[in-house]
Amino acid sequence: MPEHHDADEFDDLDEGVDEGDEGRSEPEVTIEISGLSLFTHVGVSAAEREVGQRLLLDIRIDVGDCDATITDRIEDTIDYGQVCEAANLVAQQRSYKTLERLCTAIADRLLERYEAVAVWVKAAKPEPPLPLPVGEVSVEVWRES
Repeated sequence: MPEHHDADEFDDLDEGVDEGDEGRSEPEVTIEISGLSLFTHVGVSAAEREVGQRLLLDIRIDVGDCDATITDRIEDTIDYGQVCEAANLVAQQRSYKTLERLCTAIADRLLERYEAVAVWVKAAKPEPPLPLPVGEVSVEVWRES
């Protein structure tokens, strides 16, 4: 049977949370974007690059200490909408032969643009041009600042 709590009990719990609490470490922040769908020109063959294809990107950015945990302001963190736009721009700026190079270019751009501890990028081809049935192929790249 669930334990009953009065509303006043929860108010008491909130009183212990203070921005100036000594001895409490700042939370570490990680931003994750899953399933960002992009159309780009990537592939080993010229035909694959010419036709283009849909890729799914997963991006994780280790922000580290982040003022937004206290201020609740978008200006004090990394805007994931802007991250999506930056990844799309990198994918559209040129064609790539390998997912490895595309992921590295995206990770490098994000590290240049944002104050991040590390960036992880995974690119998946949900419909790879292979002679055997495959659900998807993917490549992951991890970069630290």
